[in-house]
Amino acid sequence: MENSLQARKAVLDTARAMNTLGLNQGASGNVSVRTENGFLITPSGLAYDDCSAAQIVFVDFDGHYSGDLRPSSEWHFHRDIYQAKAQVQAVVHAHSPACTALAVLGREIPPFHYMVAMAGGKTIPCADYATFGTEALSENILQALQDRRACLMANHGMVATGSSLDKALALAVEIEHLAAVYRDACLLGEPQLIDDAEMDRVLEKFKTYGNRT
Repeated sequence: MENSLQARKAVLDTARAMNTLGLNQGASGNVSVRTENGFLITPSGLAYDDCSAAQIVFVDFDGHYSGDLRPSSEWHFHRDIYQAKAQVQAVVHAHSPACTALAVLGREIPPFHYMVAMAGGKTIPCADYATFGTEALSENILQALQDRRACLMANHGMVATGSSLDKALALAVEIEHLAAVYRDACLLGEPQLIDDAEMDRVLEKFKTYGNRT
């Protein structure tokens, strides 16, 4: 995607959609999209309803940014995801309620439902905790995302990636739904997990299901 006003508007629209969908609130979380020489990301500490498309910040892959506002304090892990995963074109980070509830317990989402495979593996892992905005947090997230498209973040929230802003947001919505169902199931008892052989079959089918990336 080009570093254009249209691209900036798409980032802002996605950030506002996170709040509308209940994934986020206020200025928490952040959204970015890859550009030719870097990425566009929501600014630091500015409520999305008070933000304009022109205020979306461009950051290059060396971490330099332009404009009057600083990029989100989490720009490090956005940059590192883009550099580590060539297929990723967009990143959505949210403090969604169900994902965060599991994350503060340090819990991954196990294969209690076949749709867990949407994130690319048999579980949705929880990255270890590190202070927000640090390289340590970025390293922990990259470890959790090694073979995944999404993960939880201990004592923090969740991150989802995609080949477009729409797909990253859609994955974030699905992960939050799975987290909510898993949380509710745990209140009723011990969820029955799908075995490895079946999850292998599901993952194979998901390679072509809906052309998901």
